[in-house]
Amino acid sequence: MSSSRDDFGIAFRSALLQRGAAQKFSLVFLIIIASIIFFLDVYGFGFMKPIRSIINDGIYRVSLVASSPSRFIPHATGGVTNLFNIKSENEKLKRALEVYRQKELSVEYLTNQNKNLRKILESDETLFQFQSNTIISKVLIDKSSPYLKSIIINRGSSSGILKGMPVLDKEYLIGRVVETNYLSSRVLLLTDLNSRIPVTFGESEVQAILKGNGKTRPVLEYLPEGYIVQEGMDVFTSGKDGIFKPGAPIGKTTQEGEVKLFSEPSQLSFVKIDIAIQNKENF
Repeated sequence: MSSSRDDFGIAFRSALLQRGAAQKFSLVFLIIIASIIFFLDVYGFGFMKPIRSIINDGIYRVSLVASSPSRFIPHATGGVTNLFNIKSENEKLKRALEVYRQKELSVEYLTNQNKNLRKILESDETLFQFQSNTIISKVLIDKSSPYLKSIIINRGSSSGILKGMPVLDKEYLIGRVVETNYLSSRVLLLTDLNSRIPVTFGESEVQAILKGNGKTRPVLEYLPEGYIVQEGMDVFTSGKDGIFKPGAPIGKTTQEGEVKLFSEPSQLSFVKIDIAIQNKENF
């Protein structure tokens, strides 16, 4: 009998935990079932024991379902909180990785610049000659267009740069200074339409004028009559203009009468300015 009362109490509490139309039906149904069990148990109907056992199992499961939300919600809330924490940590890791990546790129950039500077320094025979005859400069702007080819460097009159000074990439001639400012200068490249330099090439030291054409390879003009240019001959400055010292390497000839430059102007990071032009005896 006490068991029946317990069953009735369980059913009643389970029903109270539920709300809405479906829950009201559940309340009435459970009260009726519990009353029947109570009545039969009071009058000693033995055959009701297995039925009561089955019903009790049903009541217990209803109780479990009714109480599940209250047990599930704390776990669900904890799971959502953990999810947000994981997302926050993930964002922090992404930011840290981006900072590391930026630092890595900066190191790579500085390493490449150091390599370029080292190549320029190694092209001079001695450190004394480098310090006394040339000034190193960084290329700030490439002002090249389809026809005009020039660069801006970060050295000007304050560093002793003068108009007309030769500019080199390592030991290769690439152009000359045509404009100076206090802290910067403009360099006219050999490929510019306005560039014309006396050159010499071949075993017989053929004389010609190297003329810029706005393309990557300047052309040879004023060649001896009937002369056929052979491919692969080294081209040097002749020094006959009184600006460039003789013997500065420029490039190699092609069968089309062009000159493939030793230096690629579009890839310049640092250049050297030959300041020996100030000493006329050097020309």
